[in-house]
Amino acid sequence: MTKFKSSAPLKILLLCLISVVSCHQEKGPTVTSATAQSYLDEVVGLMKANSINRKTIDWTVFKAKVDAQAQGAQTIADTYPAIQLGLTLLGDNHSMYYPTTGTVIYGTKTVACTDANIVTGTIYKGVGYVKVSSFDGGGSDASKFAQSIQGAIKAADNDSLKGWIVDLRGNLGGNMWPMIAGVGPLLGEGICGYFLDPDGNASAWSYQKGSALLNQAELTKVESAYTIRKANSKVAVLTDQATASSGEAVAIAFKGRPNTRSFGKATCGLSTANVTNRLSDGALLNLTQSTMANRSKQAYGSSIPVDEVIAAEKVVAEATSWLLQ
Repeated sequence: MTKFKSSAPLKILLLCLISVVSCHQEKGPTVTSATAQSYLDEVVGLMKANSINRKTIDWTVFKAKVDAQAQGAQTIADTYPAIQLGLTLLGDNHSMYYPTTGTVIYGTKTVACTDANIVTGTIYKGVGYVKVSSFDGGGSDASKFAQSIQGAIKAADNDSLKGWIVDLRGNLGGNMWPMIAGVGPLLGEGICGYFLDPDGNASAWSYQKGSALLNQAELTKVESAYTIRKANSKVAVLTDQATASSGEAVAIAFKGRPNTRSFGKATCGLSTANVTNRLSDGALLNLTQSTMANRSKQAYGSSIPVDEVIAAEKVVAEATSWLLQ
């Protein structure tokens, strides 16, 4: 009987083969599951139908890149890196994805909505000062927020005022409608801006009798609307690089208003509008779908320049000097 003897080289070969098989198994499946692929198709389908850049994106290439990133995904959570890539490829810097669990997912951005510490400075007694901060709420909270801004305007208003400062520095956005309703007494009645979609359709935003409206739909209303004592008073609008999104919408609303000038720094560059889309699993896909434009329909979509570029420590003084001229 011939006996089989195990040699050292044979043992090494077997170990190497086992190692290769083990490594291959650790990499996981290479075929994306039907569940994951269907979900990814849903997300990309919404992007293709609604993105502000839908007419300029090569969607065949887009889909191929996203699918490649998701290769082997088995669950919806496994598709998150591919969704993040899709958000980056949209190129709008503003779209985002809210998973059912976990943190918000953004694409890689080419803008940074940050700035140095805000220096308020001394407010001259002949100038009304109104701060408009970020706000994300809705419903009755939105009405209360708008009312608080109008309340600040009412408290500061008097017959001796030379003008107003509307401070938008550090306003990173949120819900623009209570902001518009809040500053309405200074904006004045009527259309103050538009959303323009890629097909050229325009939707107007306006302030009327205490309400912020999109076309004719009332989105936020204060309980008690205030009217300033001097109509068409001078208004100085302050912005910086941390003024973004809905904060930029307020800045745009003042563009074209008589007796108005802006001071500080250009805004961040997210002057576009997002629309929320609910996905089959309950997650939310906020897609950038239109560009903000002023009351003359001049489109922005990026950073909004100021009339006077002023350093942070001097901006209030310079704005005040103009108001008192």
